[in-house]
Amino acid sequence: MAHHRRKPHHDKHALEPVPFGYLLTLDLYGCRTGVCDDLSFCYDFLCSLVKNLGMTMQAPPFVFRSPPEYKDKAGLSGWVPLIESGIQIHTLIPKNFISVDIYCCHEFETGKVIALAKQLFEPKAIEMNQVPRGLKYHDRI
Repeated sequence: MAHHRRKPHHDKHALEPVPFGYLLTLDLYGCRTGVCDDLSFCYDFLCSLVKNLGMTMQAPPFVFRSPPEYKDKAGLSGWVPLIESGIQIHTLIPKNFISVDIYCCHEFETGKVIALAKQLFEPKAIEMNQVPRGLKYHDRI
């Protein structure tokens, strides 16, 4: 049996599939100097985000520094595995740029993510995208 919900459009009888999960991508431009190169800071951000969203870690976050020979890619990459899926962060020091991806099997408050990112990273500009995932997950295939 497929799971559907009403579309918020003009056709009151139209149904749309219920996604398996939700992906939020955040691109943070012109972040506060120093945060893109701070392992502890990015580790703490991942922990705080998990806690603020009420999610459950499968393991502590992993945060890695780019090897020094990749100067144009200088920064950090981190990931925290969740029971609900996972969260990634990638930083680029030369541009004070940070990208955050949150994939979760249930809806979550994007406002909390943006508020925490603004508070901690102080970006000059933010781009946000949301993508429903697994639209056919509940279908019989």
